[in-house]
Amino acid sequence: MGHDKALLEIAGRPMLELVAERAAAVADELFIVASGRPEYARFGFPVVEDRFPGLGSLGGIYTALVAAAHPYCLVVGCDMPLLHPALLRYLAEQTHDYDALVPALAAERSDQGGEETLEALHAIYSRAAAPVLEARLRAGQLKIADALAGLRLRRVDEATIRRFDPQLRSFLNVNTPDQVDMVIGLLEHERAARP
Repeated sequence: MGHDKALLEIAGRPMLELVAERAAAVADELFIVASGRPEYARFGFPVVEDRFPGLGSLGGIYTALVAAAHPYCLVVGCDMPLLHPALLRYLAEQTHDYDALVPALAAERSDQGGEETLEALHAIYSRAAAPVLEARLRAGQLKIADALAGLRLRRVDEATIRRFDPQLRSFLNVNTPDQVDMVIGLLEHERAARP
């Protein structure tokens, strides 16, 4: 996109604000994991400095786990403005018998390989996963899918996800101007459909 996606304006609001608003519907603690981004403080949430700056999303997940006040932490990407609060609530209500509770969608949605796409940046992690993630980070093994293999993983199948989010819009990552336009249209449609 050529600039910080979190600050990208969508329908007159920064994308990060849209994501935070939807996540706040189910979370009683919200914070942003970033490295050297003091401008994020304007959103009114604490900004937690990434403990492994420059090592991608795995470092962000690890940082969130060690910074969270609760033993389980919802982690979402800053470029997912169509999160579905009912789906997030469903995930949060599941029995805590996992290190990671991750939506498992059709394989063709990504290049992860294998029989499924694990949506690791729309997931709930246990603080118990932190040592495994830290070991991966220190070894330079940064692929999230590989790190998940070392955890007690609980998958939420696509059929279950579609009960809450039939078009899987929650998992739309905004990476192109065309996707921005699509999200604007979908947000306008959502507003028009409200009573």
